[in-house]
Amino acid sequence: MTDTIPIWQSVTGWVLSGILALVFPPSAFFKIAQPKGFIEEWSKTYPAASALPLGVIELTMFVLYLVPKTRYLGGLIMLAYLGGAVATHIHASDGMFFVPVIVGVVAWLGLYFRDRKLRALVPLVTD
Repeated sequence: MTDTIPIWQSVTGWVLSGILALVFPPSAFFKIAQPKGFIEEWSKTYPAASALPLGVIELTMFVLYLVPKTRYLGGLIMLAYLGGAVATHIHASDGMFFVPVIVGVVAWLGLYFRDRKLRALVPLVTD
């Protein structure tokens, strides 16, 4: 596994992974900082006390996902977290369950493009 990743694949992977910076840090910020009006809206679907721990989890998993040595752990935690988000959207009957699915696909495509070990584990069929 000493073959190099083509530059376009590496860049594509980091761009896809970087897109997640538009999702997780802002979401974690609101849950941790809890600006005026946030808790009232949050409490419609979750207990108020759950915001802070979930914000910390979001921030932690995003950092783990970006750090090369912990990328798989971060990706797995993110996948589990997003599974809970899908369940929440389905339970709330709000029709937005596809958003966390798309975020999960983008996250793992980002890893797939920038990580040759993951591509070796899950190769694309060329025959």
